[in-house]
Amino acid sequence: MTTKTAWITGATSGFGAAAVERFVAGGWRVIASGRRAERLQKLVDAYGADQVHACAFDIRDEAALRAAIDTLPPAFAGIDLLVNNAGLALGTAPAQQADLAQWRQMIDTNVTALATITHLLLPRLIERRGAIVNISSIAGSYPYRGGNVYGGTKAFVTQFSHNLRVDLHGTGVRVSSIEPGMAETEFTLVRTGGDQAASDQLYAGAHPITAGDIAEAIWWIANLPPHLNINRLEIMPTSQSAAGLQVARDR
Repeated sequence: MTTKTAWITGATSGFGAAAVERFVAGGWRVIASGRRAERLQKLVDAYGADQVHACAFDIRDEAALRAAIDTLPPAFAGIDLLVNNAGLALGTAPAQQADLAQWRQMIDTNVTALATITHLLLPRLIERRGAIVNISSIAGSYPYRGGNVYGGTKAFVTQFSHNLRVDLHGTGVRVSSIEPGMAETEFTLVRTGGDQAASDQLYAGAHPITAGDIAEAIWWIANLPPHLNINRLEIMPTSQSAAGLQVARDR
């Protein structure tokens, strides 16, 4: 059997790092990209340069992305799976109090960069009749206070996935959107600027999704028979469900 290759963005922590571990354990080669070179090097050291190729750059930097693609080693050049995991949430304030710079960073990362890497890798994915797994969020379906632009970016990811499916009809390329609910990773630390107490409070007693849970979901989708496509997969911990609507009343 020919060894398959996955490109996993945001591979330095959380879902991405867990997915690298899962796919290497399953015999795949992995291109691991992310901003933190030292964390990527730990993946290479752990699994070997023949299994993991590290690409350290900011996913928002199109020139660096193009250079990473152009300089892939021959063994990693044929890409069977793109996992668009890189993304972030910044801030918890309501829209009228939010930081516009944080809004722009979320859009640049979660929307523009995701669309860019997808567009650049589509020829290789079509050639290999590969697959795309986009990591969206339940925030794209269920609004909540402070979700504003983050939720909007994830709604884009979900709809972009559906539209890719239509455009790629007949190519054999599969496209899936995974939409996790509450998951305990570095997500809340990033969102709150490193507030460990806020992160601990959010997840306390909730039995949230783990990074390994999502890695297993990605692995399952990627290894389904080629005639099957998972359009979207919404995953919540059992402890979480959709909240009720809120009502403001005259006093």
